[in-house]
Amino acid sequence: MTQPVSLHPDTAQRMQDFVAYWRTLKGDEKGESQVFLDRLFQAFGHAGYKEAGAELEYRVAKQGGGKKFADLLWRPRVLIEMKKRGEKLANHYQQAFDYWLKLVPDRPRYAVLCNFDELWVYDFNQQLDEPMDRVRIEDLPERFTVLNFLFPQQRTPLFGNNRVDVTREAADSVAKVLNSVIARGEERPRAQRFLLQCVMAMFAEDFELIPRGFFTELADDARQGKGSSYDLFGGLFRQMNTREGARGGRFQGIPYFNGGLFSTVDPIDLTKDELNLLHRAALENNWARIQPQIFGVLFQSSMGRADRHAKGAHYTSEADIMRVILPTIITPFQERIEGATTQKDLRAVLDELASFQVLDPACGSGNFLYVAYRELKRLEARALLRLRDLSKDGAALPPTRVSIRQMHGLEYDSFGVELAKVTLTLAKELAIREMHDLLGNTGLDFDQPLPLDNLDDRIVQGDALFTPWPRVNAIVGNPPFQSKNKLQREMGAAYVKKLRAAYPDMPGRADYCVYWIRKAHDHLQAGQRAGLVGTNTIRQNDSRVGGLDYVVQHGGTITDAVGTQVWSGDAAVHVSIVNWVKGESRAPKHLAWQVGDHRDSPWKSLELPVINAALSAGTDVTGAKRLDANARSGACYQGQTHGHKGFLLDGLEAGQMLGNAKARPFLHPYLIGEELVGNQGSVPERWIIDLNRADDLFSAMSAGIAFERLKREVEPEMRAKAEEEREKSGSARGPRQSHYQKWWKHWRGRGELIEKISSLPRYIVCAQVTKRPIFEFVASAIRPNAALIVFPLADDYSFGVLQSLIHWAWFEAKCSTLAGQYRYTSDTVFDTFPWPQAPTPEQVRGVAAAAVALRGLRNEVMQRQGWSLRDLYRTLDTPGKNPLRDAQERLDAAVRAAYGMPVGADVLGFLLSLNGQLAAAEARGEAIVGPGLPLGLNPADFTTADAVRPLGAKNA
Repeated sequence: MTQPVSLHPDTAQRMQDFVAYWRTLKGDEKGESQVFLDRLFQAFGHAGYKEAGAELEYRVAKQGGGKKFADLLWRPRVLIEMKKRGEKLANHYQQAFDYWLKLVPDRPRYAVLCNFDELWVYDFNQQLDEPMDRVRIEDLPERFTVLNFLFPQQRTPLFGNNRVDVTREAADSVAKVLNSVIARGEERPRAQRFLLQCVMAMFAEDFELIPRGFFTELADDARQGKGSSYDLFGGLFRQMNTREGARGGRFQGIPYFNGGLFSTVDPIDLTKDELNLLHRAALENNWARIQPQIFGVLFQSSMGRADRHAKGAHYTSEADIMRVILPTIITPFQERIEGATTQKDLRAVLDELASFQVLDPACGSGNFLYVAYRELKRLEARALLRLRDLSKDGAALPPTRVSIRQMHGLEYDSFGVELAKVTLTLAKELAIREMHDLLGNTGLDFDQPLPLDNLDDRIVQGDALFTPWPRVNAIVGNPPFQSKNKLQREMGAAYVKKLRAAYPDMPGRADYCVYWIRKAHDHLQAGQRAGLVGTNTIRQNDSRVGGLDYVVQHGGTITDAVGTQVWSGDAAVHVSIVNWVKGESRAPKHLAWQVGDHRDSPWKSLELPVINAALSAGTDVTGAKRLDANARSGACYQGQTHGHKGFLLDGLEAGQMLGNAKARPFLHPYLIGEELVGNQGSVPERWIIDLNRADDLFSAMSAGIAFERLKREVEPEMRAKAEEEREKSGSARGPRQSHYQKWWKHWRGRGELIEKISSLPRYIVCAQVTKRPIFEFVASAIRPNAALIVFPLADDYSFGVLQSLIHWAWFEAKCSTLAGQYRYTSDTVFDTFPWPQAPTPEQVRGVAAAAVALRGLRNEVMQRQGWSLRDLYRTLDTPGKNPLRDAQERLDAAVRAAYGMPVGADVLGFLLSLNGQLAAAEARGEAIVGPGLPLGLNPADFTTADAVRPLGAKNA
């Protein structure tokens, strides 16, 4: 690789000077680390580490309590951990990762381990178990670009050991062959099995389990026409499955592998293009340096997109896998190993490691099991090294015993099952080499690479929710991402019925992954642990009730969690990660969460005595009670769901139809959430045909050309959907068939809501899914779409309470989320929100006046600047004096006064206490104050005229 031009012409000389200085050092960690680091920063153009802004001996919270000290931290670039000369750096990668995980916000991008002779550079966002590169100090004058991030003006480091890139490229090549074979008519299971056998053969030749280059030569011969891939690969795979070695011929010397992966040999005659791809994958990639867990890429590539979505299958990054494996498996064993003072203690730990069984009940391609196995082997190595240090008499160490047969998996997809077996098989061979490196020449008996373990009884095909789980010590994994709203559509009504029957206590609106949480907790024995990834709805509403509430109410303690983060895989979702133990845990609990909607958004974290089921750091409001005064008020609805685009008209179409006297009464401006926040003046762009009051065909036909449009655009598709449902279910009573009897109506017409708003001059709305507290009045002539939450309240006082940050705090804490945005839900947010109970008329007028002033300011600024509400509220993200912020603060102060809320009070704590008092009062039969203007006040005194209004249809 050509060395790029240095930022400073004397960089090479500075590197040479640093190496000359380095030769004078003894490599003493305590005595020389700090001056070594200072001179290293000088070599990269700084006056020193301190002048660069780095810190020495930075305090980092220790898992389980206490503090440790990172040798150097330079946010947000690098963490450097020093060890004495001669120390094996592989034994300290876990320490560097632990530090890195805790260093939020502004977590450093890179972590470096150094033993005075060598620098190992990690990028944990890319790969965990292997450095991106290793550089000897004496080679820095030629290879300093590996540490480009140390320059004052940060540059991209040039790594020579980026295993992720190698693995993804290799997996992509194999996936292309797989998909090509399937596309030309081969059965998917046959093609998948054959390509997995090829993967194992490529791995085997680079590990020299078969002669180096043997498979590559076969592929080259086949592509040059010196034999068919059917014969050449078929012969190799049959020999790999034969205990007796070949007595002659080309396959002489090929050892026996096993009767698992190679139990069925059914080769495929590949095309020349397919052979070229496979040959290049074998020739250009070092499969001995492959990352087996990345082969989830191959798993997903082999599944059709629709099939993958229906099963909720998504690749999990290793950093996220470690957020489960670290607290669930590594930390408990690591603390025991570090705390052991006798050989007896360590031998007990080794015995437990050798018998420790792990289950992933949705194992996919085996990524979680691979990492769990690898970390158990590393723990075993640490325990053996500690045992050696305590063995003064030089007694022989026990053999290594942790086995891949301690890993158990359930997987719905047959190819995933086979891929998981291969992933673990590769893991074993990699672990053998790593154990040699970690333990060195200790006289230990190591695992033998061949024959391969048969994992047919360990990785099993089946639906985990209806398949018995084996008895294990820990449960880990990433259950399917499948929302409650799409479950029946994508899994089928029969499956959902079976699921409900098997889990009758599960709330019907709980997400699919919640069933795994419930079953995992029931399956654990006392003291055992589980760690699962789920959509971030697991901490909200019915999903929380069915899962995490159940865990903490049935003896579980959440020990480590991620409240929400942007998913690292290709699924466009936010996730939560939760780890718990069945029983008590007195150690501090660690809660982290990501702030933002991008993968590189900043993180925050806290140590807490307790993590609640909502996985939140604030007041836990999950126990707030439903208030009848709210639920029965008729003051909160979702807008209309039209159900078919044929109901909608653009301005030109509406203008033409409004000229028809029969049609005109059934046409209405139609506002959606995006228009509310994104259009100047929130003006609706479309109109809607509403025949929801027509209960029979004759009434519907009275709408004239409006009806004719629906008959042309809507009825055919409604009929087709009804027929499809009838064919699938065999029933004539499904929702589609029932709706087809009145196909001219909206899917959800919201008749009660429409009747209420029609009697008012205006009503309040907010976007159902939103990032910001934006409420607005809308004229009653406009119909609200389902993307809006509607409050049929016309007074300024009610608007002020809803627009206040007091209400927004409750909204944030009680709502569900969608892709990192808040979703307003009437049952959990509105029905539990306690309204002020005894405001004076002056306080009510104060809230109303502040609300009017806020809206007046908004309207004046938006009109002057040509802004939308979204444009206006984005100004709050910029520091500095902002009139909108000032107006909001005045409104909030008025609302706090109406509540009698002390200045500086915990808003959520106050509201939760008030909710409890009101729920208790209702239980005693007492009346409480619900939503809206308090009784005894004249609504006309609190109702101004401003509202979003339609501009009218074009040509109307």
